[in-house]
Amino acid sequence: MKINALANQWEETAKARLTHKDYRLKLPVEDAARIAALAEMYPKRSEEAIISELLSAALDELETSFPYVEGGKVVGEDEVGDPIYEDVGPTPRFLDLSKKYIQKLKENEDEAANS
Repeated sequence: MKINALANQWEETAKARLTHKDYRLKLPVEDAARIAALAEMYPKRSEEAIISELLSAALDELETSFPYVEGGKVVGEDEVGDPIYEDVGPTPRFLDLSKKYIQKLKENEDEAANS
């Protein structure tokens, strides 16, 4: 999701699967003030929800901003038949590591639920 789409989403109720893991952070004063301003502008959203949704949108944008680095292996063809080469840049590594940690977080949640 793009950051500029968040305001539209905040007008509605957002739903996402949340981890049980807590993250603590200290914000610069200016950022904390902007979060408070957004919470006042969008009273259906808590400050925590705003921070979470901004972080999620920023991570989505970061993922799409990673540079494509052409590898040597052809993985397909485009619409005119030209070869498409594998991406050996940071995107595949980021996606693989994300999957790894999604699995770990799900396993931890399953263990907590079964305890």
